[in-house]
Amino acid sequence: MKNKKTPANSYAAIIEKIFLDRWKKGMQEFGFSREAISETAASLKISLPKNLGDVIYSLRYRTPFPESICRTAPKGKEWIIDGAGRAKYKFRLVSVTRILPRNELAETPLPDSTPELIRKYALGDEQALLAVVRYNRLIDVFLGLTTYSLQNHLRTTVKGIGQIEIDELYVGIDKHGSHYIIPVQAKGGKDQIGTTQTTQDFGFAEQKFPGMKCRAVAAQFLPNGTVVLFELTLQHGEVRVVDEKHYKLVPADELDDTTVRNYYT
Repeated sequence: MKNKKTPANSYAAIIEKIFLDRWKKGMQEFGFSREAISETAASLKISLPKNLGDVIYSLRYRTPFPESICRTAPKGKEWIIDGAGRAKYKFRLVSVTRILPRNELAETPLPDSTPELIRKYALGDEQALLAVVRYNRLIDVFLGLTTYSLQNHLRTTVKGIGQIEIDELYVGIDKHGSHYIIPVQAKGGKDQIGTTQTTQDFGFAEQKFPGMKCRAVAAQFLPNGTVVLFELTLQHGEVRVVDEKHYKLVPADELDDTTVRNYYT
């Protein structure tokens, strides 16, 4: 009889066993295959989704690692799951990084240019967020570039990482004529912005667009509808926040002229 655990608990149980079966004290990283997921699920009598990648996605962005895994990390470090090639993954120790919105940042009101029809029929938090960012040209406002959406939900492979998906890919140009590639990851609901996805985005840009500067962006909805944008970069192999802005989209007649004037620098 198959285990009746919730998906989150089932996925955590699978990852816990895969980790503990392979981990040894002092390890900084170690790998496992996608096949190990199905084998471990069978040994635990847990039903799996058709898309085995959902197990990895859940532990990256939704579900915390089991406490038994967290306890093995040295102080100031945490485990993440990276891609390591086609159908391969690896656990890797990184410095603790929480890409979370800062409550103390002021909101910037902007006139809402989202068509009402789009707001009515947008499917899911992530899709709605990508649409809101696109129709309000928030990438342009945030980065100070002229940008164009090139493709969304781009699935491709990156050497040494394996298959990846980019939520939306923009290209941009600045006043000097320099070109930029801008991968955007969007998170709605309870999903958290992942450092792993940012690492994959930079790997994709380096491999597919080597002549263009990569400016990686992450977008997130706050419960009140405010859109938070982060510009992210890699330093010494770890993700760091370059900039963060909070945009509140409001009807044009609710904009305060004095407040707007005070934005000038």
